[in-house]
Amino acid sequence: MVASLDHAREALRATFGFDDFRGRQAKVIERTLAGHSSLAVMPTGAGKSLTYQLPATMLQGCCIVISPLIALMHDQLRSARANGIRAATLTSADADWRETQDAYRAGELDLLYVAPERASQPAFRDFLASSPIALFAVDEAHCVSEWGHDFRPDYRMLRPLMDAFPEVPRLALTATADRQTRGDVLAQLGIPEDGLVLAGFDRPNIRYAIRHRDNPVRQIANLMAERPGPGIVYAQTRRKVEDLADKLARETGRKVLPYHAGLDPETRAANQAAFVASEDMVIVATVAFGMGIDKPDVRFVAHVGVPKSIEAYYQETGRAGRDGDPSAATMYWGAGDFATARSRLAEVDEDRRSAERARLDALAGLVETPQCRRAVLLRHFGEDPPETCGNCDNCLDAPAVTEVTELARKLLSAVYRTGQSFGMGHLQKVLTGTEDDRVRQRGHDRLSVYGIVEGEEARLLQPLGRALQARGDLVPTEHGGLALGGSAREILKGEREVAIVVPPKRQRRGRRGSDEANPVGDPLFEALRELRRDLASEAQVPPYVIFHDSTLREMAETRPASMEAMGRVGGVGGKKLEAYGKRFLRCIAEN
Repeated sequence: MVASLDHAREALRATFGFDDFRGRQAKVIERTLAGHSSLAVMPTGAGKSLTYQLPATMLQGCCIVISPLIALMHDQLRSARANGIRAATLTSADADWRETQDAYRAGELDLLYVAPERASQPAFRDFLASSPIALFAVDEAHCVSEWGHDFRPDYRMLRPLMDAFPEVPRLALTATADRQTRGDVLAQLGIPEDGLVLAGFDRPNIRYAIRHRDNPVRQIANLMAERPGPGIVYAQTRRKVEDLADKLARETGRKVLPYHAGLDPETRAANQAAFVASEDMVIVATVAFGMGIDKPDVRFVAHVGVPKSIEAYYQETGRAGRDGDPSAATMYWGAGDFATARSRLAEVDEDRRSAERARLDALAGLVETPQCRRAVLLRHFGEDPPETCGNCDNCLDAPAVTEVTELARKLLSAVYRTGQSFGMGHLQKVLTGTEDDRVRQRGHDRLSVYGIVEGEEARLLQPLGRALQARGDLVPTEHGGLALGGSAREILKGEREVAIVVPPKRQRRGRRGSDEANPVGDPLFEALRELRRDLASEAQVPPYVIFHDSTLREMAETRPASMEAMGRVGGVGGKKLEAYGKRFLRCIAEN
């Protein structure tokens, strides 16, 4: 007999401590329990892992979860076991692989996590045949598509494995897949088109902001002051990661550690473990960091430089606020970021170059838009959002848009007349008629463009230069100068108009405003957090594995006085009630 959604809700309360499903979870779980295959596109923080963990406890056999990173598997393993789910990982880092294989053969596992490299091997297929399989769950499924932003060839080898067990349903999961990628994932994993469950991409608790980068240490230190709690700062090179981590630690007094592939494995693992376990640490990392963790209480993600694409930006910023509490995603960009990215397009295979250029253009559009950032993001993924969201920098503090076609023609003319080999600093001196030895030595003080810009126009040269570089109308030369590109010649001929965003002067905020996630000053809440820290230390797991902040807030508000009342608090399932209920009740009674 097929389990119903009512049975699933009972299991949800018993295992996870929640009364009902969120968003499209119910639809995905209903299809899985009925034996249908699905591709679930759900935003980060929407509870994707629950859509296979819950059926795994209800169906006969073991759910095989294919996941791209060992750290991510181990993180999810801790959370699953904390909820009483019989789970194991089979990776190169596990010394207990024989015991895990024996437990699988004996039918003693609900979940088995493996990497695609292992899953695609014929020997693993033979091993799986030794016990019933309930479900194949493919996490980060966009990795199977060449159109996806994070293509992994080993994901292409999963179809033969699943085809060997045709009666087992398949569940592919991703947070980041545009229309083209979704179609490719369905085809590559053998999931019918009517199996697509689209939950939307909006993350309303994240406040998006994009600013020009002028002093990243000061800018991020201010962000850290505004957003207490764990944070991730993404930088583009190992050297920048090390430099930023050192300077931010000295500037703020907070614990700030680096993470990049150049660190020795022990240091890298220790820094990641410290971040996962902390309630206020900041980690500065290259973009590889984050895919391997499922930390729910990250309060901000900052980019020092532009990411590869809107898809990458969405995924990386999605690591903030997975617990649903208010969080920030702030990007600090410079014109050189786009110049570097566009110069790298020449290294991309020719058949992918136009697609990558389109992605970069879309990212430039997000950076430059005077409109709602969230609306631009959601439209990119095929949604039809409201014109404003009320929770991004442009909605909260609308920028002015200025028509600068004539100034653009002056700047592009100066680029052309100086030989297309000088940077913005030199071009500004020429255009504003600045007395300068280098300008005179090159004879640029005798050009027709010398001294033709003054007053308000002079102040707009820098943002105009950034905008033209972001759009590809100015492109870098190999020696660091600027040359005409994109639509530059159309602009010069008067065939295209140019407008740019002039950001408003920002007022310094003296307080955090209404984004307060935790009831600071409530002694009971702080006592509950302290108890959670102690329990996490005893169990050697991160604090959020014990309970999320939202669960502690509900405890502080409702003050349950019995095990029955504690069991009604959201996030307190049967296993956790048994393990921790009495100690939290005692804490509440004493405070």
